Amino acid sequence: MKPLIVIPARAGSKGVPGKNSKLLNGKPLVQYTIEAARNVFSDDVICISTDDEYIVKIAESLNLKVPFIRPSSLATDNAGTYEVLLHAIQHYEGIGYYPDTLILLQVTSPFRTSLQIQEALKYYSKDCEMLVSVKETKSNPYYVLREEDSNGWLIKSKEGNFERRQDCPKVFELNGAIYIMNIDRLKSENYSKFKKVKKFEMDEYSSQDIDSKLDWELAEILATKL
Repeated sequence: MKPLIVIPARAGSKGVPGKNSKLLNGKPLVQYTIEAARNVFSDDVICISTDDEYIVKIAESLNLKVPFIRPSSLATDNAGTYEVLLHAIQHYEGIGYYPDTLILLQVTSPFRTSLQIQEALKYYSKDCEMLVSVKETKSNPYYVLREEDSNGWLIKSKEGNFERRQDCPKVFELNGAIYIMNIDRLKSENYSKFKKVKKFEMDEYSSQDIDSKLDWELAEILATKL
């Protein structure tokens, strides 16, 4: 495997302003992911993709070189992660490194561990397009989720005759912590359209994803347990 680890960390954030550099239990949020990545991979294949000079300074204070400043066109609210990943791949190929596997580690998952990254890598194989981390969802579409029909009535999101939640099929939600992708496939299609996808199941604690102020407040409580 020739890996490229991409950690996207732009300056802007609507849910929690300055989130990626904000201190969580005394440590910048981005640092949690940097440390987890460094326990598995060498620095030369870890790419912090950012437009934020402050995040660059945080990385440099940890003796991790940031390979480039992300173009402003890829740092807006409307910019997609897919384009950010392609940009990172193109940069490394441009300096003579041709990775075959991309590992996306999002800063918003501070409790994902290096051990979990290592375990996920064991499940990944070249016959799949992507391995993605998940957690079992509490919002099971067979049991609690409803959609509004054309008449305004609530109907089940997924039909099934189950009287107890425990009897429903297991359903998983992406937790955003770990993505491992085949780069050849990634170059030809957005990973959201991949069909050959395997799961790596994680516990609820490690799956905590920070997207809102409430998420941040919960993370502050969880961080004291580290």
